Amino acid sequence: MPVVETNGINLYYEERGSGEPVVLIMGITAAGSSWEKHADDWQTYFRCIIADNRGVGKSDKPVGPYTTAQMADDYAGLIDQLALGPVRVVGVSMGSTIAQQLALRHPDKVRSLVLMCPWARCDRTAEAIFRHMATIKARLRPEEFLNYIQLLIYTKRSWDDDAVFTQLQAARQKAAVNEFPQPLHGLEGQSEACIAHNVLAELGRIEKPTLVIGGRKDIFTPVWMAEEVANAIPASELYLYDDAGHAFHWECINDFNPRVRSWLLDH
Repeated sequence: MPVVETNGINLYYEERGSGEPVVLIMGITAAGSSWEKHADDWQTYFRCIIADNRGVGKSDKPVGPYTTAQMADDYAGLIDQLALGPVRVVGVSMGSTIAQQLALRHPDKVRSLVLMCPWARCDRTAEAIFRHMATIKARLRPEEFLNYIQLLIYTKRSWDDDAVFTQLQAARQKAAVNEFPQPLHGLEGQSEACIAHNVLAELGRIEKPTLVIGGRKDIFTPVWMAEEVANAIPASELYLYDDAGHAFHWECINDFNPRVRSWLLDH
């Protein structure tokens, strides 16, 4: 099992493909395996490095709270130990906040950034959602908790689509028997990192090419958050899917995978 010791923890990672490296950073509650359908495409062009964030999956899950700066340092250690050099970084949701910190704290390790459904700071609504996640995780079965997450991230068109709905049901069934469930303290640690993330005043220091991408119907991290990030990073461009939510990268996967692949090849 590939593990590196970094920043005081054991960080589990996997590699897919060959070529120039791309580090993929997943969001809150999810293990790196959630990148599977994207890595299936990108591995033909890149060496995809996919880790489980601290607090989830097969990585260590110390008691928190965590910070996005701390989690960025986890990845800096991974990049160093794998001798990757400047890398392209793709981060989704919480992963985008870690990617921001990686670019701010370790700019020599970053070549370019794709920030998916990002935020530079939380408002009271976002803080309430992150705290509510921990509250209900303590009270619900894993499959019930995942149902709540699915309600946050998928739009009506996905719920109305029979094939997608079947996939959502299957994911809940899989969550019920997950061999490596996220403990409550792991989610609490990640939630605190999301809430405390506030780098709006610093984003102007990021000089790397950056693609900010999201969905206009995102009720979890609304459009204003992505726009705020894009406006604050000088070398950034913004793309928003009209009929998609927080899970736009799955809802629009047939466009998303080649779009991001093409952008990464150019940057």
